[in-house]
Amino acid sequence: MSEQRDTAGDRSWTLVSFGIVAAVLAFSLIVGLVILPLAQAPNAHLDAWTAICRAVGLKPGTPAQPQPSFNAKAAPVSQVEWTPRTLGILASADARPGAALAAAVCSNCHGDDGMTISNDFPRLAGQSPFAIYKQLSDYRTGARYNSQMSPVAQKLSPEQLAQIAAYFGHIHGGVALGRAAFAGDADLARLIYRGDPARRIPPCESCHARGVGGPPEAPVIQGQNAAYIERQLMAYRSGQRRNDVYQRMRDISARLSVDEIKRIAEAYQGAY
Repeated sequence: MSEQRDTAGDRSWTLVSFGIVAAVLAFSLIVGLVILPLAQAPNAHLDAWTAICRAVGLKPGTPAQPQPSFNAKAAPVSQVEWTPRTLGILASADARPGAALAAAVCSNCHGDDGMTISNDFPRLAGQSPFAIYKQLSDYRTGARYNSQMSPVAQKLSPEQLAQIAAYFGHIHGGVALGRAAFAGDADLARLIYRGDPARRIPPCESCHARGVGGPPEAPVIQGQNAAYIERQLMAYRSGQRRNDVYQRMRDISARLSVDEIKRIAEAYQGAY
């Protein structure tokens, strides 16, 4: 008799367990397939029947609808190659290989000594050879575009571009970049020398002063044409220029006001 009662008890608990599981499953199905779809239908601009059919899987949901095609191809912001041969040319103090090339293709715009007074072109004398080569390489590959510079760079080999960069980078006589005196504007001293941590703006001099050990492609800008500096910062700010590695200059320029950009450019041109 005792064994029969135990068996009957086990069956009762089994039935209760199945009943609980079935109730939970039914409740889950009702919530997931009816209640939630009905609650979300108004925000999705759907009628009740369509919402339930989507939840059940009888109709495709929004993500399953055909999406517009996108044919754009990813490309690096710069394809510059720092090969041992290129680095050797850039480090060489022998300006003769690049002198003839510079005279033939560069002097009309940048000046024979690389210190043009035109606001349309950057000054190159005393510039970091690595910075010059980086930009010439970007013009050559299309990472940076200029209607005058791109065709010129595309006609030259990487070795020739490195020779030109080395020529201008090793001009030290007379006036050259990095030798100008800042022209007043004491309000910018903190921004230029200490940055603005609250806005995540590093000091300009941490990368753009000579010999500070910043990124090799960072140019020297002390003594550069103010109009050229302003134009490039505004191009970075708008996203028109995009060949800065790790988006450094686009991020920084976006945090500067238009007035700050103008004043920084004027301060860096300085006075000789």
